[in-house]
Amino acid sequence: MRIKKKITINYIALSCISTLLLCGVVFFLFKRNNEYYFVKRLVDRAKIVASIHYQHDPEKAQYYRQLKAHGLEELIDEDDYVLRVNGAESFEYNTRLHLPPEFYKEVMEKGFGYIQKSHQYFYGQVFDESGIKYMVIVTARDVRGTTSTIYILRLLLICGIGFITIAYFFGRYLARKVINPVSHITKEVKRISASNLHSRLPVPDSDANDEIYDLAETFNDMLDRLETSFEIQANFINNASHELKTPIATIIAESEIALLKKRDVTEYEQTLQNILQQATRLGNLTESLLKLTQTGYDGKKQVQDIARIDEVLMDVKSSLDRLYPQNRITINLGNMPENEALLTLPCNRPLLELAIGNVISNGVKYSDNDEVFVTLTATKKNIQIVITDIGIGIPPEDIPYLYEPFFRGKEATKYSGYGLGLPLAMKIIRMHGGNLSVQSEPKKGTIVTILFEISRD
Repeated sequence: MRIKKKITINYIALSCISTLLLCGVVFFLFKRNNEYYFVKRLVDRAKIVASIHYQHDPEKAQYYRQLKAHGLEELIDEDDYVLRVNGAESFEYNTRLHLPPEFYKEVMEKGFGYIQKSHQYFYGQVFDESGIKYMVIVTARDVRGTTSTIYILRLLLICGIGFITIAYFFGRYLARKVINPVSHITKEVKRISASNLHSRLPVPDSDANDEIYDLAETFNDMLDRLETSFEIQANFINNASHELKTPIATIIAESEIALLKKRDVTEYEQTLQNILQQATRLGNLTESLLKLTQTGYDGKKQVQDIARIDEVLMDVKSSLDRLYPQNRITINLGNMPENEALLTLPCNRPLLELAIGNVISNGVKYSDNDEVFVTLTATKKNIQIVITDIGIGIPPEDIPYLYEPFFRGKEATKYSGYGLGLPLAMKIIRMHGGNLSVQSEPKKGTIVTILFEISRD
């Protein structure tokens, strides 16, 4: 079902419920009001009937009869009865009255009371004259009240139907008013594709707290991120193509030159040495790109192992000792917890070793084999690895671009590399639910913090 139709139906349903409740309250109050004033008229008649009964003066009695007959509005089927009360629960009974005992009991206890049978009302009240009690009962039919009640009921019914009809058109108008901006946004989004990611949705002229405004802003933010991602991907492909093209072109050129004419053994050895150097560079670059691809496009990969982080660090240290025999890496394990389970982490161990190894090797490389300190701490909530070097440092303007593939700062270009190590490490660490942060000061060194938030039962 379309949202417009849902809004219309819900609006009509709520309007119907509200109208029914309002009509019910109005009808109830109107009926009670009619009943109240009709009973009040019966009270006045009961008092006059009692006055006529008490009078021993014929002239006064006649006056009250004239007042009752001509001074008060005539009621339909009006009649009155005077019953003598003999005791607390005893009174004379009139066979023409067919009233329930509860009515008499209420009048005797409270001194007054009324009851309705069909459209006939009966009002009773106890009067005391010279120590003698009488129960006066006045009865009449409320024809006018019944007529007015039927009239108001019809009026409420007609007005209710009219209101619901109006609510239908208001509901449709409201649905269009609410959904049209969303439909406009949907139409605009459909025309945006990879070829025109620079396009943005028009932001409606409304309050900044408006949901439609928020929706348009959210879409525009998403388009900003998509455009940035496409640009990064395009730059990555261009840079990768350039980096791969250089060693390939060099290998081809060296081979073509060597084949132009016969050369002596020394020249062939030099050519093969150049080809081997470029082939090694090409192999390393290809392997780095494959490792970067292994982490997945969205940075997620199924973990496979449960590894102890201290053992991972020692294995990384052994690997780096073979690559950099002159390194001065120091691993500090002095703050180990007594519970060894706190050191375990679900992970893809080869990739995690690669990530940590990339970060530590950067410290070794950019500090010219000076000291690199690795500190491991573990608690119930997290595992933290801090790598500190005293190398060349990173200029502040380069830090925001450290995680872009192939980016290399001004100082880093003096050292061999491709600008893939840190982006690869970041993706792998994020894949394991961790976070990598860098603090650095030029000429003084760099501190890299790897933090894994752990959820333990």
